[in-house]
Amino acid sequence: MKQKLIAGNWKMNGNLAANESLIRALLAAVQQPVATVAVCVPSVYLAQIQHLLAGHPIDLGAQDISAHEAGAFTGEVSGAMLKEFGVRYCIVGHSERRQYHAESDALVASKTQRALASGITPIVCVGETLADREAGKTEEVVKRQLAAVIHENGHCISEIVVAYEPVWAIGTGKTASPEQAQQVHAVLRAQLKAASSQAERIQIIYGGSMNAVNAAQLLAQPDIDGGLIGGAALKAADFLTIIDAAR
Repeated sequence: MKQKLIAGNWKMNGNLAANESLIRALLAAVQQPVATVAVCVPSVYLAQIQHLLAGHPIDLGAQDISAHEAGAFTGEVSGAMLKEFGVRYCIVGHSERRQYHAESDALVASKTQRALASGITPIVCVGETLADREAGKTEEVVKRQLAAVIHENGHCISEIVVAYEPVWAIGTGKTASPEQAQQVHAVLRAQLKAASSQAERIQIIYGGSMNAVNAAQLLAQPDIDGGLIGGAALKAADFLTIIDAAR
């Protein structure tokens, strides 16, 4: 059985003092983690968090990556740059990037390719809006989003992580029920199996307001291999409770 992945997405939060306090609290409790643990931090804090995590069993993650290798792309951060800071994971195609920065399925697929080429594991986000769900289009939307990534990265698709994050459950306090989440995870698993003989090794994690209260029920589902944690990742006690639920 593959180990679960619990990845914190700090989003645009943090400061030097708060970051250090949070990381030290996590490291004091996470000696031999029962799951793979990562924190995906704003790029300006990568150096600080790399230093704090050195020699400890928590991986460093980034929140975005450029689709370009290098060049005149002001404000972009390349895979090679992230790799220099010891980045192990990178979130790709988060719904907030899709919504606020107009990231298309094709761009997400290209960013996935760039992460893989840089030796970084992309956490590829897919998910439907409330309007999509109410229109009965959940499966259509998530399969379309994942298909774009498979099409461009089929030869190494087994190296990615997929995060299902229903947009209507991100930062809203709403959460898909364990049964709803499992249903979509099973659809994604079947799609990956059709694309790769090594699909069983791909972690599919849930990213829709998983918290200390609901984590155990969600993580008990057969096709939920971990969580992409938002607000709860900024509170050491809550994040540690979620990690413990991944046993």
